[in-house]
Amino acid sequence: MVGSVGSRRPCVAVFGGSFNPPHVAHQMACLYALETHPLDQLLVVPCFRHPFEKQLAPYPDRLAMCRLAMRPLGERVMVSEIEREIGGDVSRTVITLEALAAKYPGVDFRLVVGSDLIAEKDKWWRWPDIERLAPLLVIGRKGYPEKTWPGPQVELPEISSTEIRSRVAAGQPISSLVPRSVEVFIAEKKLYR
Repeated sequence: MVGSVGSRRPCVAVFGGSFNPPHVAHQMACLYALETHPLDQLLVVPCFRHPFEKQLAPYPDRLAMCRLAMRPLGERVMVSEIEREIGGDVSRTVITLEALAAKYPGVDFRLVVGSDLIAEKDKWWRWPDIERLAPLLVIGRKGYPEKTWPGPQVELPEISSTEIRSRVAAGQPISSLVPRSVEVFIAEKKLYR
């Protein structure tokens, strides 16, 4: 994790998700956040257990795929195992942010979210605490109007992990949707079949 940066506190973005699997739009979101905001580092945080009980590929496989996907982005992007360290029955964003704040005192955090999640903020546990611990860094998603978030209206490609899993299960190609290293990993591990 990045240390102090001159006379200011370091700023680290947190990008959490199922990453089941990670895809090229996830990579683009990380690069966009790093290149358009004053961030020193970005943490990619695969959830350990999904709060809505979605079926996920095993955590070690999703962690490995995240590391493969984020490697081309360099040292400013780290994949964090904080949710495994926390444990528990489900992953909750606010608990993760509290754990990161305790583990890295003196760091300012920002939470990277897609504009689609702004419409669902009432479903998030302790949303006001989330915004206090890590002010939002919102990235546009197609189909979610500009009025749902302030700032520049940039939209990433519409790529769905659900679609990727369906394509793998049907024996269809996914090469335009995931990094090559992730595609090879999915094939070797026989995931999503």
